[in-house]
Amino acid sequence: MTINLNRSRRLWIYGCRLITNGLRYAVFLALFTCLAPSLLAQENGIDFNLDITSKTKATPSLLEKPGIDLSGRGFQNDPTWPHNLSAYDALNQLDQYLDLQGGIFRLQFDLWEFVQLAKNKQMQSRFLENYSLVIKNINASGGITLLNLYGMPPGLGKVLDKKSSPWDIKAFKELLKDIIRYFSCEKGYNIWYEVWNAPDLDDFFIGQKQEYFNIYQAIAESVKELERETNRNIPIGGPGVTWWFQNIEGNSVLYPQRSLIYELIRFCAQRRLPLDFISWHAYTGDPVTESGTICYKKTVPDLIREWISYFGLDATTPLVISEWNYDAGANFEPKRGWESFVTASFIPSRIRNMLKSGIDYQVYFCLEDFKNNKEGVNQNVGLFWFEPEYVKYTGGPKATFNVIRMLNMLGNEMFLTSRLDDEFIGIIATKTKTGIALLLFNYIDPEIARNYLSRQLSSLHPKLARTLAKLMNSNKWEEILTKEIDLKTLHLNKRLKAKIQLALNLHETARVSANKSEDIHLNLINLRGEYSYRKYIVDQACRLDCAFIPREEKQIKIAKDYKETLKLDPYSVVLLIMDENNTPHQAPAEAEGTDSSQLEKPAEPLEPGE
Repeated sequence: MTINLNRSRRLWIYGCRLITNGLRYAVFLALFTCLAPSLLAQENGIDFNLDITSKTKATPSLLEKPGIDLSGRGFQNDPTWPHNLSAYDALNQLDQYLDLQGGIFRLQFDLWEFVQLAKNKQMQSRFLENYSLVIKNINASGGITLLNLYGMPPGLGKVLDKKSSPWDIKAFKELLKDIIRYFSCEKGYNIWYEVWNAPDLDDFFIGQKQEYFNIYQAIAESVKELERETNRNIPIGGPGVTWWFQNIEGNSVLYPQRSLIYELIRFCAQRRLPLDFISWHAYTGDPVTESGTICYKKTVPDLIREWISYFGLDATTPLVISEWNYDAGANFEPKRGWESFVTASFIPSRIRNMLKSGIDYQVYFCLEDFKNNKEGVNQNVGLFWFEPEYVKYTGGPKATFNVIRMLNMLGNEMFLTSRLDDEFIGIIATKTKTGIALLLFNYIDPEIARNYLSRQLSSLHPKLARTLAKLMNSNKWEEILTKEIDLKTLHLNKRLKAKIQLALNLHETARVSANKSEDIHLNLINLRGEYSYRKYIVDQACRLDCAFIPREEKQIKIAKDYKETLKLDPYSVVLLIMDENNTPHQAPAEAEGTDSSQLEKPAEPLEPGE
């Protein structure tokens, strides 16, 4: 691959997201195309040089530690097993194959579901015990549980709907206080409480902004009272909106100060309420969503931290993307299912860019698909697929889960000079206790032209921005991309044409890159000795139920430096592990057929009449 000289410059593309007539564009573009010193252009590939004696830093937990929402399926045979919690078998595989230590795991606690079991205290108690079974395991591993509280209980809402706001705020507060007391005080679990889920969507909340603030205040005051009673730290935060700039009344990225995040920060500062973390969702196919600058010439994390500081709160307050996934607008997206290797390659690219932008925690949504549930939620967003068998568990991991396992195998020290910043290809180089681990990935944004132009909207005059938005939402857009319509024939502003032409160039680059492999010439300098070499690959051959075993294993003896040319296919991820031979190696569980860990089994199901 020949690298254009433009890749040796840093190109920050300023832009904002504009929502017009329900069209959601991906947020910001940051084509961060600087070349690291280790990257050299060649006609037949890319050189990547790494001196293993060079400086390192602690690998950020955002990269190395898993962050997963444990939701899935949306129905259970056992009425005391939370209906939005993944099946026990999927949870058990997660426990077996991942080092959960230090990770963050999100569970959704449906208050409506909990109160419906109140007539049968034994079932309600079992319901709490099943949550405890999972949280206890996370807690024992040193991980964090992010418990999302949502769903107005029957009898407490202004209308008989779990999306309602409460009419009796005192009763609502006492209920939440009892739940938090049970988990955080009586059980002593390390739990962060997230107040509500996507309150900006009618599908999840049908109240007004002040009614959301009433809910938040009731829970925050309960937390403060319990902290005084027990001298425990109980983190609380939110608002878990669908995009960082969203508000309940609707908003666009052009007016960040109208966002629910901004208003929640101001509300908590004025009322002296705790706000221990700030959360939002980010579903997109664009890996650099948070990395670009917005209207105020700041990145999203920088802008939010500026708000926090302005209102006198702690500027180091964690920023959490509490839901994210590859999203192209379909409930059943092939790239999350039979072609899950595409989403698998998106995962490390997305997380790496979250790290660059300053995000503290990320939570991938979710562990298991949703299917055939009474609420009609059907999505293949999970790391595990399943078929709704009622007698036995039928399901298994996708390629995406194997990539999560790859990330979890990175070393605890990351090389500082190992960056490879290409439009599509990335390398993460780490030092392990026994050698080195390199993760290579090749994700090509299929909507790079649209995502680029979406980021240009805020830099344009409003009239030009509307023209561009209308064009991208028309049938002409696809014809422009396929060159059925010549851009020169369109009556558009000269500046607008220039931006569209650059988008078309990016589209062509992505089209070519999506159909060819790249040769990566690895040169590991000052690597000496005898090593056990393992190569794991996720690509088109790995879709559903592919075993997590090395594609290649060998013993190598290195006198001075190690060189290898590695072919990196489009939408693929490669993990290279090189362990010194004088240290023992533990093979993955599949390879040895072992069951190294076992989640405590839930009790036998109770029937409603018991």
